[in-house]
Amino acid sequence: MAPIYSRGVTWHARLSLDYQPDPHDGGRTLLARTHHGPLVVQKALYPEGPALCHTLIVHPPGGIAGGDHLTIAASVAAGAQALVTTPGATKWYKANGRRAAQSISLRIDGRLEWLPQEAIVFNQARVCSSIDIALGRQARTIGWDIVALGRAAAGETFDDGAFAQTIRLTDASEGDRLQWVERTRIAGSDALLASPVGLAGHHVLGCLWAAGHAWRDSEIETLREQLPPQAAPITRVAPRLLLARVLATSTPAARRALHGVWAAVRPLLLGRPAQPPRIWAT
Repeated sequence: MAPIYSRGVTWHARLSLDYQPDPHDGGRTLLARTHHGPLVVQKALYPEGPALCHTLIVHPPGGIAGGDHLTIAASVAAGAQALVTTPGATKWYKANGRRAAQSISLRIDGRLEWLPQEAIVFNQARVCSSIDIALGRQARTIGWDIVALGRAAAGETFDDGAFAQTIRLTDASEGDRLQWVERTRIAGSDALLASPVGLAGHHVLGCLWAAGHAWRDSEIETLREQLPPQAAPITRVAPRLLLARVLATSTPAARRALHGVWAAVRPLLLGRPAQPPRIWAT
């Protein structure tokens, strides 16, 4: 159940994450962070060794209500490695006539996995979300975004409200030119929700990006052969960028589809076996 907010009360929160290689131990990644308002790092962990910093981001109010604005900026220096996730789903609550927003900026010169759990958009929410990814010449990254429109498990559909999201990726090795832009604009009860050229009756949508490697045709074919049956299909949309997209009737199904791609791509792109963060199992 969404919490009750007093009229006019909003949260404006900022979180900055800066990952750097340890100057005294080049094999370790250090995290410096600053925050303003209720947006914090719960823990920085090293379950895969000191080179890779796992980070859990927490928004203590438990969800994003109308009028809230969250800003997250993550910077990963050359030689640093990070995996960022969340302990649970992000919830976009009923707007009460006000728009809520989240802005994410990822500047990557090292290696970053951006793997938050799903976002649930409640009926009557009004959402504006953006993810901007700036890829350095030697950078490598895997990320995903999963969105559920309405709370199907509670019998709620997305009949009223608005969801707007833009994802952009630029690549320094291509002259900092825009390599990919994804624009989603969905209104409650929009015909797009049921249309076969839209969501075709699905209420969960997701995408995964894997960037930073000059993907050869033979590698892509090998990846496709390795994908489990439930995995989302992959497409090369730029020389250093693969995308996978999924439509599903549940968030577990969408996660399985993208997790299958992540598990196949991670060893090739990042040289690490697919070891899921422990928080995903809780």
